[in-house]
Amino acid sequence: MRDDPTVVALVNRAARGDPAAWNEIVERYAPLVWAICTRFQLSNHDREDVGQNVWLLLVEQLGKLREPAALPGWLATTTHRECLRVVTATHKSERLATGLDDAPEFVNNTMIDEEILMAERNAALRTALAELPPRCRQLMAMLISDPPCSYADISATLQIPVGSIGPQRARCLERLRKSSALAGLGDPDVHWAEDEKHA
Repeated sequence: MRDDPTVVALVNRAARGDPAAWNEIVERYAPLVWAICTRFQLSNHDREDVGQNVWLLLVEQLGKLREPAALPGWLATTTHRECLRVVTATHKSERLATGLDDAPEFVNNTMIDEEILMAERNAALRTALAELPPRCRQLMAMLISDPPCSYADISATLQIPVGSIGPQRARCLERLRKSSALAGLGDPDVHWAEDEKHA
């Protein structure tokens, strides 16, 4: 996913000042930044500070990235460094630690790679869902809501018989599987099953 040409195109457009491209980058990768901050167990205030710093640094560096396709890695590494900076400052100010060895175990490179892949996969899934017809999008949203809507609620909202929900769900999932946005993600059945399980 890191060689995804859509990432390169987004970076190039954003570097030329396209606000829509910038907004798409933020929407696509904000969950990655947030997930890394969560692993560091930062307070909400510190998470917001780290996020703001990461996006400000990206504004400064966007046109200087040697490999635009490496944007997710750059964001993950920068977020990791900003989190370490906050944790180090907190420990110094509280005089509770003698160094980072006393801090909890933080994100390693494998975790960063996993977060990057998760962010890319989620972005591709959101794109694929957006390509579905409105009725399919609404049905899928109701099925994966937390907690999931009952078939009776879905039937009443969409005005379809309860017995038709399963077959319509299967047709919507088939359209989702065929989406070009999900090409290269491996087995879409596995990813969708994981998303439904964690939704």
